[in-house]
Amino acid sequence: MKIKIIIASCILLLLMASVVAATDSTASTTSSTSSTSSSTSSTSSTSVDAAAQVCVTNVSMDPEVLYPYEEGTISVTLTNSGTTSVGLSHPDLLSDKIHIKTLDSWDTMSYIGAGSSMTYSFVVTADPPDGTDYALFTVGTKAGVSIHYPIKIKVDSREIQASITGKPTTFSQGEEEAVNLTLINVRSGTLKNILVTPTGNGIEVQPSQKYVYSLSGHNSVDVPFTVKAGQDSNLTFRVSYMNGDAEHIVDVSAPVSIDHDTTSVVPVINNLALTSKGSYYDLSGDIGNSGVTDAKGLVVTVGSPAKGTETYPEYAIGSLASDDSGSFELTFTASDLSAVPLIISWKNSDGKLYKITKTLDLTSSLGAAGSSTTGTGTTSGASGSMGMQAGGPQGMGGPGGQSTSLFSSKGNGISSFYPVIAAGIILVVGIVLYKKRKWLSTKLKKQQ
Repeated sequence: MKIKIIIASCILLLLMASVVAATDSTASTTSSTSSTSSSTSSTSSTSVDAAAQVCVTNVSMDPEVLYPYEEGTISVTLTNSGTTSVGLSHPDLLSDKIHIKTLDSWDTMSYIGAGSSMTYSFVVTADPPDGTDYALFTVGTKAGVSIHYPIKIKVDSREIQASITGKPTTFSQGEEEAVNLTLINVRSGTLKNILVTPTGNGIEVQPSQKYVYSLSGHNSVDVPFTVKAGQDSNLTFRVSYMNGDAEHIVDVSAPVSIDHDTTSVVPVINNLALTSKGSYYDLSGDIGNSGVTDAKGLVVTVGSPAKGTETYPEYAIGSLASDDSGSFELTFTASDLSAVPLIISWKNSDGKLYKITKTLDLTSSLGAAGSSTTGTGTTSGASGSMGMQAGGPQGMGGPGGQSTSLFSSKGNGISSFYPVIAAGIILVVGIVLYKKRKWLSTKLKKQQ
């Protein structure tokens, strides 16, 4: 009986020990599981906190305003202000109007270190119509959270505005006139590398090109030119400029009309006389107005290669009424008297300046004087009746000579040699008489 009690006690003790062991094992397993769960939660929380320290710090666009369907670049910079690195992946721009052309280049995971920055650049195009669109920038993190940032994008199809301002109603032929081109940037973004090139048949423009580095949005700039027109034509300014990497071209034209009023004032030159004064020449004469209107402030001078000097480098006659005339006197130097430009300028009743050039040949025995119009003045009556005196060696206009007629009808042709022929005959007769003086003396004595 005692043996059965002892055996039962041992079995009971073994069962109790087994239960205690099982209980300890369960507690240990529970404790381990709880610790692991706590560690995982702590790690996840740390990753999320680190991602929260990454934010968008700058957004830039080139160009600032897009043209429809043209490429532009949007750059987004993120900065990690935390103490641990953060993995970033799959950046994107979400918009129905903006289309990314280089999205595949950002497929891999990129890490942004603590205190560092990273920039994503997207080559994009924009669909019309004009207006402002808000694209949503988004990028995922390794922790499973995403970063979002709205980006404002403008689309504008308007070109630069160009207008010709300050242009005279009519141009004086061959005379320089000021013409101004105004450029207006009606867009919000800056336009760069603006090049203006003027063209036109029979038109000289200075400078031949004008460059403007940049023109900011909603601003304008004046581009001045000097235009010399030789005929009726069209003046065209071609304006090329860059919006980002895309070139745009705009043309603006305006008619150029020459003032063809050639009958209102008709200057006619008469009675020219040239005298040498040693180191310079003195030219005098008369100017008649055979036109139908008065010439105001009429001034006479010489042009290149002649150069005005001394007492009368230019001569102001003043107002010259129709069918009236006035005298002038000019002093000048010239190395060649075969082409001396005589410049006559005047104004009409409205103050418009006219100018005409008559090229004089002061060495020609024919007395012809050509003319070339350098303004809107008349070309008729260019030669006129010119009675001219020219002083110089042998009467040809050189310094130190005596005054003699060159342009009158007397002295033209063989008749101009009559004095020389007579002098030669007298000289020959004198020589013959001198050599025969003894024979003549003997004859005379015999006759006595």
